[in-house]
Amino acid sequence: MATVDKPLLLVDNNNILTIINEGEFKCFNLTFEEVHAMLDTYPEDAVVKCFSSYDLEEIVFDYIGAERKNYRQLCMTNLQVDQYAIAFKLYKAPSESQPVITTAGGAHAKKIQNVYVYCQLITRTK
Repeated sequence: MATVDKPLLLVDNNNILTIINEGEFKCFNLTFEEVHAMLDTYPEDAVVKCFSSYDLEEIVFDYIGAERKNYRQLCMTNLQVDQYAIAFKLYKAPSESQPVITTAGGAHAKKIQNVYVYCQLITRTK
């Protein structure tokens, strides 16, 4: 279980490299259900959010179904030995179909890509 001195870090594509500067690491793919369960078991003060993207927050809380908590927002630079991070990784692929829709304001919008998210658990072993 994470503690305040070694909190569970929530990271994304933009800041994952800042926490894996040096050391040896293990990565495991996680299902959304596993991420949900992990976030439910950690106390609010033992989780640190290292990203500031509102879109990613929607994914974490709305799509995964995790309870919205007031996690501390910090910029972390190194994962410590035996510390864990959940990485929310965005994968973008071009859209094979490009339908055009009309927005509520009357503008035309074209689909240009598909955005996928997958999750990994990262831990520093040495």
